[in-house]
Amino acid sequence: MKLKFPGLIKETMPSGNTRWRVRVEGQKARRIVLHVSPDHKEFLECYLAARRGIEVKPESKPEEKAVRGSVSWLIYRYLENLKSDVANNLYSEDTLKQRNNLLSRLHAEYGEYDFQMPQQAVLQIRNNMKSTPGAADNMMKAIRAMYKWAGEIGDCSKDFNPAAGVSKLNKSSKGAIPWTVEDLRKFREAHPAGTTAHLCLTLFMFTACRISDVIWLGRENEFDRSGIKGLGWQPRKRGSAFVEIPMLPPLLKATRAATVQGRTYLLTEHGKSFASPESLRNRFRKWCLAAGLENRSSHGIRKAAGHLLALEGCSQYQIMAIHGHAEARTSEVYTEGVERWNLARSAMETLKGLEW
Repeated sequence: MKLKFPGLIKETMPSGNTRWRVRVEGQKARRIVLHVSPDHKEFLECYLAARRGIEVKPESKPEEKAVRGSVSWLIYRYLENLKSDVANNLYSEDTLKQRNNLLSRLHAEYGEYDFQMPQQAVLQIRNNMKSTPGAADNMMKAIRAMYKWAGEIGDCSKDFNPAAGVSKLNKSSKGAIPWTVEDLRKFREAHPAGTTAHLCLTLFMFTACRISDVIWLGRENEFDRSGIKGLGWQPRKRGSAFVEIPMLPPLLKATRAATVQGRTYLLTEHGKSFASPESLRNRFRKWCLAAGLENRSSHGIRKAAGHLLALEGCSQYQIMAIHGHAEARTSEVYTEGVERWNLARSAMETLKGLEW
């Protein structure tokens, strides 16, 4: 079947070579030269761009092939800038990966829209993701960040951000569910000492680190100070403070129990370090399900550790040191309730001698 391409013109040059040009749609007098012939794999893409008035070459960057001022055009530019920020340690690889996935979805569904779209369009994007409220809220966060950047570089007014003020769908969520003592017992019964799962749980519990950090912790992070073996690392999350903690006996024992030792404490069944936080997150989810624990995550162990530290009398600043928090208010979530109880208990003691 012969394909027809409106506006496509085949011209034979004096040299005998063939030249292909395309009339711009709506502008009959304007013609764009194609740098590829119809048998080239990128012909259709170059042809469609030419019909919109854009001259591209096969090796052109994606943003050069997108209509200037479209959502796709803005997404390409923003992600390119975000890659540069990650290279300069301004953002994490995890942030880039998440926003790339979300904005790729936005590009596929709304790429041809004018990027200065009304807030109603953004609300519709959010509402179309109601089945996954967490992802919908992350999409709004990514869109807000992209338009904030666009305002800073002058692509649009600083006051223009169609995602600003869009409320969350996942309002009732308080994040990861903190593990209970019973949860910890069930996991250890299903995964005894010497297994990778048991080591993983022990690392989370006795370091309170994030999954993005635990995958690369190993012997290189150990140190000795005043006769005490410690563990030190710089959390990958941007803005976190350097962490140094003593290695308590359960942690030291678990890190030495593995049959196979490597650069990192945690190794896959093939004896290699986990490739990414996501790969360990998937494996940890399976370990939890095998222990009969649903809706539990590694971050819930971090929260449990914070609560237990508070219950044992640790101050807000002690928890900050262990969790790597740079701001006191981040650790308040663990100490606020406990400190209120202690204050209330102390206050009520003054009423003991009151005659009634």
